[in-house]
Amino acid sequence: MSINTAHAQGGVLIFAGERILIYYDGIELTFEGPASVTPLKGKKNGRVYLTTHRVIFNNKDGKDSLQSFSFPFLLMREVELEQPIFGSNYIKGRILAEPYGNWQGEAKFKMFFTHGGAIEFGKAMLTAASLASRNRPPNPPPYSPPPTAGFYAAPPPAYEPPQNSFYSWVPYDTFPNAPPPQTVFMSEAPPPYPGVDPNLAYPSPSAPMMNGHDAKAQEAAASAYYDPSNQHNFYAPAAHAMAPPAYPNYSGPPPAYSEAEKKSN
Repeated sequence: MSINTAHAQGGVLIFAGERILIYYDGIELTFEGPASVTPLKGKKNGRVYLTTHRVIFNNKDGKDSLQSFSFPFLLMREVELEQPIFGSNYIKGRILAEPYGNWQGEAKFKMFFTHGGAIEFGKAMLTAASLASRNRPPNPPPYSPPPTAGFYAAPPPAYEPPQNSFYSWVPYDTFPNAPPPQTVFMSEAPPPYPGVDPNLAYPSPSAPMMNGHDAKAQEAAASAYYDPSNQHNFYAPAAHAMAPPAYPNYSGPPPAYSEAEKKSN
């Protein structure tokens, strides 16, 4: 997880080749985390995006110290869907800090869906996480620092519903709206972790040396996997543990992201 690395010019900032699957405007987000991490304090209100690689929260309050929050699938733990008798349904879990994420440690989170849709969003998120886990390489490259420049307005394939049966698990009936085009920006950097598309290879950057905490965070992300038989949790086994379980077959991978489309805007 990283703080303030997934927003730009009042909108969301995604990686090259990353795709927004669900956009939802009506989230209350709270954290229980290290007391020293000021941006995690208090209730946050804003928008959430389910992408092919992670969950992104953007704050509506432009003055808050937390403007964006990135939840890579492989750094989530103990994810559960809650349906209280009174109040909004919500998703809760733990999230680990990722290398160069502007904080260290781990935090508990609760994501409240004030207009409904928590169950549908949560199921889609768990499916995306299982696919991303299946695509993790045995020897992922080192993390690179998040981009601070070199982004541009994302072309439509990055935020329009894909016309492909591979994405039949995305509940577009519940979440029919796409984010406004002028609010989606794309970095030139590729994602530093796997997504649902098996054709999107990991980058091979020449990254700077990591400190001990960042190295542990990368190891946790590299070894994480999702077990479909226990649908509310992600796991981070030891290096000698068994390989992740088999996953159901889908109708095929999504279409490769076109370099021509990428540069069309």
